[in-house]
Amino acid sequence: MDKLRVLVVDDTSLYRMIVTHALQEIEDVEFVGSAPNGKIALDKVAQLKPDLVTLDVEMPEMDGIETLARLKETVPDVGVVMVSSLTQQGAETTMKALELGAFDFLGKPVGATASENKDRLGSDLKRIINAYITQRYLSSLRSKHPAPKTPPQKQAAPPVIATTPLQAVVVGISTGGPNALTEMIPQLPGDLRVPVLLVQHMPETFTAALARSLDNKSAIRVVEGQHAQRVEPATVYIAPGGKQMKAVSMGNTVQLMLTDDPPENYCRPAVDYMMRSVADIYGAAALGVIMTGMGADGKLGVQQMKIKGSKILAQDEETSVVFGMPMEAIKTGVVDLVLPLGSIAGQIARLVGS
Repeated sequence: MDKLRVLVVDDTSLYRMIVTHALQEIEDVEFVGSAPNGKIALDKVAQLKPDLVTLDVEMPEMDGIETLARLKETVPDVGVVMVSSLTQQGAETTMKALELGAFDFLGKPVGATASENKDRLGSDLKRIINAYITQRYLSSLRSKHPAPKTPPQKQAAPPVIATTPLQAVVVGISTGGPNALTEMIPQLPGDLRVPVLLVQHMPETFTAALARSLDNKSAIRVVEGQHAQRVEPATVYIAPGGKQMKAVSMGNTVQLMLTDDPPENYCRPAVDYMMRSVADIYGAAALGVIMTGMGADGKLGVQQMKIKGSKILAQDEETSVVFGMPMEAIKTGVVDLVLPLGSIAGQIARLVGS
């Protein structure tokens, strides 16, 4: 397989150097050039034909959002990883970029030594690029060896699986999440009779921006979870970045608890952590959903939910940006239905009975 050709775009020479050095340490990657702003980047993309662009969010001349939009218009097959400052403004802009189709994002590390910041960014970049290489390879295989066509069959809707009346839904999602959630969450009815507890792998600040963005687009209420917050129907609670979130029973009510418990699967918030608490409280009255994302977070969680009688849905490979998390869940044998992205919200609503 040919090496992945990467162009680095950042108005700060220090970060161009840090990202470039990080790329040069990743196997199967070829650094092909850099640009200080979006305008120059568009010219270099045409000239150098990269497979992937790392793109700073805030730049003069042409910012990251405008550059991304132009790239998606002119070279839609070129992947884009946004590089953003860990600020509220950076988070809001990054959400827009992910909704426009950026593959993932990197937060510019702060508060440590230059060497530590370089190591952290390099580790994060390697993880994202390896996921992109895998996704690109699998997409290539699918295009070369498409599934055989079968005669169309009459089927009105995805089958509804028999279940105890639901009291809660828990969703785990990672890479490709903001774009997928922008499609899925607005399809949920505003009067959904149960709460939705959602873990999206993201750092602090970004989860709040995601909640605001989804809330503005959806009939159902979407908030970032707060400590000791009562869990109510018709609300999506997004776990805050940098915290573990779980559901706890308090008499006749269920509340959220945010903790500084250690990361699981290198993640905080972690899907497994959230699902364990949902399994303990709701048992067979819970529905677990695993969507697009790299890694295996949620693999143990869905098994623990199934032991308690919960039903499990997973997103299919075709509509997942990265099929890691759904694939790992499916391999356990506990998934009841595998669905395309466009069918997940409808299936949740049918199972809830809204």
